[in-house]
Amino acid sequence: MTKYICKVCGYIYDPEAGDEDSGIAPGTAFKDIPDHWGCPVCSAQKDDFELYEE
Repeated sequence: MTKYICKVCGYIYDPEAGDEDSGIAPGTAFKDIPDHWGCPVCSAQKDDFELYEE
Protein backbone atom coordinates (compact mmCIF):
# COMPACT_ATOMS: atom_id res chain seq x y z
CA MET A 1 0.00 0.00 0.00
CA THR A 2 1.10 3.56 -0.73
CA LYS A 3 2.46 5.70 2.12
CA TYR A 4 2.00 9.47 2.42
CA ILE A 5 4.17 12.01 4.23
CA CYS A 6 3.14 15.20 6.01
CA LYS A 7 4.84 18.16 4.33
CA VAL A 8 4.71 20.08 7.62
CA CYS A 9 6.33 17.70 10.14
CA GLY A 10 7.46 14.60 8.21
CA TYR A 11 4.99 12.13 9.77
CA ILE A 12 4.50 9.15 7.46
CA TYR A 13 1.03 7.66 7.17
CA ASP A 14 1.41 3.92 6.69
CA PRO A 15 -1.88 2.31 5.60
CA GLU A 16 -0.79 -1.04 7.03
CA ALA A 17 -0.66 0.54 10.50
CA GLY A 18 -3.51 3.04 10.10
CA ASP A 19 -4.01 5.62 12.85
CA GLU A 20 -6.01 3.81 15.49
CA ASP A 21 -5.83 6.74 17.94
CA SER A 22 -7.84 8.73 15.38
CA GLY A 23 -10.19 5.86 14.51
CA ILE A 24 -8.43 4.90 11.25
CA ALA A 25 -8.19 1.11 11.13
CA PRO A 26 -5.10 -0.72 9.87
CA GLY A 27 -5.44 -1.43 6.16
CA THR A 28 -7.15 1.92 5.39
CA ALA A 29 -5.83 3.49 2.18
CA PHE A 30 -5.00 7.20 2.41
CA LYS A 31 -7.69 8.04 -0.15
CA ASP A 32 -10.28 6.41 2.12
CA ILE A 33 -9.44 8.51 5.19
CA PRO A 34 -12.15 11.12 5.91
CA ASP A 35 -11.29 14.65 4.76
CA HIS A 36 -11.57 16.00 8.32
CA TRP A 37 -8.68 13.78 9.51
CA GLY A 38 -5.51 15.58 10.53
CA CYS A 39 -1.91 14.63 11.09
CA PRO A 40 -1.64 12.96 14.53
CA VAL A 41 1.67 14.75 15.19
CA CYS A 42 1.13 18.37 14.06
CA SER A 43 -2.61 18.49 13.17
CA ALA A 44 -1.90 19.45 9.53
CA GLN A 45 -4.80 18.79 7.19
CA LYS A 46 -5.03 15.87 4.80
CA ASP A 47 -4.21 18.26 1.93
CA ASP A 48 -0.79 18.82 3.52
CA PHE A 49 0.29 15.26 2.72
CA GLU A 50 2.04 14.05 -0.41
CA LEU A 51 3.03 10.69 -1.81
CA TYR A 52 5.97 9.22 0.09
CA GLU A 53 8.56 7.52 -2.05
CA GLU A 54 11.04 5.36 -0.19
